[in-house]
Amino acid sequence: MRTDDAPLIRLDDYRPSDWLIDTVDLDISLHPTQTRVRSLLALRPNPAGQTDAPLVLDGDELALKALSLDGEPLDASAYAAGPQGLTLHAPPRRGFTLTIETEIDPAANTKLMGLYRSSRVYCTQCEADGFRRITYFLDRPDVMSVYTVRLEAAKAEAPVLLSNGNLVATGEVPGSDRHFALWHDPHPKPAYLFALVGGALDHVRQDYVTAEGRKVELAVYVEPGKADRAGWALDSLARCMRWDEKVFGRNYDLDVFNVVAVSDFNMGAMENKGLNIFNDKYVLADPQIATDGDYASIEAIIAHEYFHNWTGNRITCRDWFQLCLKEGLTVFRDQEFSSDERSRPVKRIADVRTLRSTQFSEDAGPLAHPVRPRAYKEINNFYTPTVYEKGAEVIRMLKVLIGDDAFKRGMDLYFERCDGTAATIEEFLACFAESSGRDLSHFARWYEQAGTPTIVASGRYDAAAQRYTLDLAQSTPPTPGQAEKEPMVLPVRLGLVGAEGDLPLRTQSNAYAGDGLVVFDGPSLSIAFEGVTEPPIPSLLRGFSAPARLELDLSEADLLRQFTRDSDSFNRWQALQSIATRALVAAGRPGADPGALGATAAELGRALGGFLAADALADPAFAAQVLRLPAPADIAREIGKDVDPDAIFSAHRALSTAIGSALLPRLSGLRQALETKGPYRADAASAGRRALRNELLGLVALAAPAEGAALCEQQFETGDNLTDRLAALAAMTLIPGERRERLIARFAEAYAGEPLVLDKWLMAQALIAEPATLERVRGLMRHPAFSLGNPNRVRALIGGFAANLTQFNRADGEGYGFVADIVVALDRTNPQVASRLLGSFKSWRMLEPGRRRQAQEALGLVARTPNLSRDVSDIAERALA
Repeated sequence: MRTDDAPLIRLDDYRPSDWLIDTVDLDISLHPTQTRVRSLLALRPNPAGQTDAPLVLDGDELALKALSLDGEPLDASAYAAGPQGLTLHAPPRRGFTLTIETEIDPAANTKLMGLYRSSRVYCTQCEADGFRRITYFLDRPDVMSVYTVRLEAAKAEAPVLLSNGNLVATGEVPGSDRHFALWHDPHPKPAYLFALVGGALDHVRQDYVTAEGRKVELAVYVEPGKADRAGWALDSLARCMRWDEKVFGRNYDLDVFNVVAVSDFNMGAMENKGLNIFNDKYVLADPQIATDGDYASIEAIIAHEYFHNWTGNRITCRDWFQLCLKEGLTVFRDQEFSSDERSRPVKRIADVRTLRSTQFSEDAGPLAHPVRPRAYKEINNFYTPTVYEKGAEVIRMLKVLIGDDAFKRGMDLYFERCDGTAATIEEFLACFAESSGRDLSHFARWYEQAGTPTIVASGRYDAAAQRYTLDLAQSTPPTPGQAEKEPMVLPVRLGLVGAEGDLPLRTQSNAYAGDGLVVFDGPSLSIAFEGVTEPPIPSLLRGFSAPARLELDLSEADLLRQFTRDSDSFNRWQALQSIATRALVAAGRPGADPGALGATAAELGRALGGFLAADALADPAFAAQVLRLPAPADIAREIGKDVDPDAIFSAHRALSTAIGSALLPRLSGLRQALETKGPYRADAASAGRRALRNELLGLVALAAPAEGAALCEQQFETGDNLTDRLAALAAMTLIPGERRERLIARFAEAYAGEPLVLDKWLMAQALIAEPATLERVRGLMRHPAFSLGNPNRVRALIGGFAANLTQFNRADGEGYGFVADIVVALDRTNPQVASRLLGSFKSWRMLEPGRRRQAQEALGLVARTPNLSRDVSDIAERALA
């Protein structure tokens, strides 16, 4: 659909489908350019639908070859068919069957939606509305059907044939070189969960027995020759299945669970029932081609897609406005799994970093929207950090608010009550209102109201009365379409920190729910704590209990004491982040003197030096997080107006260098102490040691470039794993000169046959904060490793450049023009990737006037391009509105 006929779809306009499809029998004969699809649909009128309505089936670039009703060909006057849909003018007012034959060209499908070929493998992506690119259908999530699928292909081309459900039969096609496989999924599902895969694939497998005693064959399919890289994904799958049984009581419900890795994929992965299709970067792992971060991501994303079996598949969404019901809830579940598998405090910090860098910036810009949007033009543009990350935070807040026991009862009730249905947010919240006995109507504002709340806090201590009074006020700034905001329900976990640690909490306030929890649900709140024997430091939003900004005017001395004495790991980390943020915001404003950072650098250096000496080896992963300053993009968001990216970067580099210089005498010894002996292990403890050791390497590179360059070269040559070798490359990118260019070339030579590793090589160069980077990126587009047709390559090189604060935001506007040109070029072949790339302009309004004008002009050029897809035009229109 092109921009001129893209309707605005509104939640308020929802009504049930006029027709239901009870069963779907698909017969798909795979061919690179002429795949034939025969669908037999068992339809009946929906009692909740409109009487006498025509049957209108969705399509997208389809070619109808044949059509019959109850086995009889239909007269051409009885229907209207075109590439975008099929309408039966007067269908029977009873149950009937409709047989539809279409022909599609998988090889030409560069959109990577529907059925396409990836490296000679047939695969599908149907979420959100890709099934209509395969056959005409009621392509909406509240139409759930039982599928039986017969796949046929040339045996030499596609010896492996997979679909949803259980394998029923296989066989040869008489008189041909073709074979077939018959799959049946007994669980009704919407069309977006349909999947097939056909190709020459290797696999690894293992048997798994659920807590209910069902034997399940688990398998991970990969390109030939890569089966030895699939073991970690298979192991992660078994572990998350066991975890879901123990924590949520959810058992798997089919005889097989298949994961397939493909190299061309718009998303990270897809939870199709029993047949998860993955971008291969989230499956393939061994120490030579995957970093510690890759291992953790594979573990988390395998878990995420598996957890969808219940929160997304068994219970799906009534409509796409309820997307957060499956995505936010499942992100929460995968975060909890990773927290149990690894370090809960470190995982929480990492998740909050992601939330602030992606979702807070979305909330602060023209693309802000509620967790449940009220209207959209293109649903693919709402697979956003707000739906995923903020959606998960809403679930986490609900758990904090009602308590663990009531939350568990609510989840059990949700699974029992909504299993097999297409549900809504209201039905979900009703389960927790019932399990907790609470009215959650006020809490439901988190789904309806966009923006990041700000909590302004201050405190007063009365020594004579031994009373500490905490005053809180909240507000949420205007966002597109929502100028006025109501107060939110904010669960504020807190403590009072004394000279030796936490002080007892005693209060008569009705807002206090016990166990350090204050429920803040009005515009302001004053709460008094009695029996406070010394002036305390308030420790608020412990564990980041609500996705809000906190303004609390603590002195640097108070924050340093909080860092050493607070019992909450998150707020210990946050204390140093707050010191650094405050200094960087001041120094990053236009005209500020970065030299003024000296005092802060000295204080942070002393605090970090003591911390590293006492605690670094006890929890290296936490120490690595503590050492890492807020990102320049975070500082830009905090400044919020008339942002000068160059000034922010200069301040950030100056503070990082000063801290590195202060710590330099102890860095070498600590790096040696952290060196891991023996073969690579992907466990959390080993990864934590590498993370801290490599964080220290970056500081050496800034503080002592010659020494840092030598260490980078040595680590690259002697490193036995990609984590250390890539860290050496990343640190070396901080040191301009010939040695850097030699290591960049050496890295490319060492990994010439590894596309996923070369993605990291491309991104490392795209992120270099130097004026020559744009020309470097243009040159890399001509490198054999790069292809504009592969989403991973585009995200690595072009997406990496768009995340480069200083070079994307060049004062001459060349960075904006470059990315805008790529967006327009990509829109012709892959609108989804193009629209996500255009999202890099989401913060343009906060820039200083010169850059703001340049960014607006680039967005305008995109918006005025003829025949834009609705994906890109939607982002451009909202960004400019």
